[in-house]
Amino acid sequence: MSNTFLLGILGGMGPLATVDLQQKIIGLTPASRDQDHLPVVTWNVPQIPDRQKALAGTGESPLPQLLHAITQLNCLAVSHIAIPCNTAHHWYPQLAAASEARLLHIADATIAPLVATSPRPAKIGLIATHGTLAAGWFQQRLSALGITALLPNEAEMDDWFVPGCYAVKRGELEKGGALLERLSAALIERGAEKLVLACTEVPPALNAVNSPFLSIAIDPTQALAQACVDLWQGNGNSYTA
Repeated sequence: MSNTFLLGILGGMGPLATVDLQQKIIGLTPASRDQDHLPVVTWNVPQIPDRQKALAGTGESPLPQLLHAITQLNCLAVSHIAIPCNTAHHWYPQLAAASEARLLHIADATIAPLVATSPRPAKIGLIATHGTLAAGWFQQRLSALGITALLPNEAEMDDWFVPGCYAVKRGELEKGGALLERLSAALIERGAEKLVLACTEVPPALNAVNSPFLSIAIDPTQALAQACVDLWQGNGNSYTA
């Protein structure tokens, strides 16, 4: 591992989500010159197999391609790796074992700010893929803080989440945003005080339609970006080629 800070981004899932993380890192970095920004190398290869289809048993596993990406980032001696895809964290243990760098977990970054929040919300709506919901990373961390996670039902997943997510992947952000707004509204109607947008396609979609629900949303991509910036500043903004 490098003795200086060099962030690796394992992206491509999808490309827009990868660029969204990079833009948020830049926006969150207190900088007065180019050299104040994080040194970043990005593996933005969209040909990694579909994570949702893999977990549903209808597509090939992305693990070989994810491990290949880790190998390439290892060659660049990155000190930390961030993955702007919630569902890809299903393979986090295998990726962490293969990585020579510290592999950040998006759920840890997302929940960390809630630890110091007082009062904490009693109920938080969780918008995520079937794979992320089934894995329970966010539910477990919220429960440990005494927060109940409200989940979409199957009809909401089939009618709003899945088509909304794939609309974003096709570049139809406004169409995706309209569908994901309906899902957001349904969770709020059931008592959610905040929403965790635990799929990296969701924040750009809601932004595209100027959704008012963004005011109560927790964006894991934003949280991951902040975690990366905090690590960079904690390292003394040090990078030597």
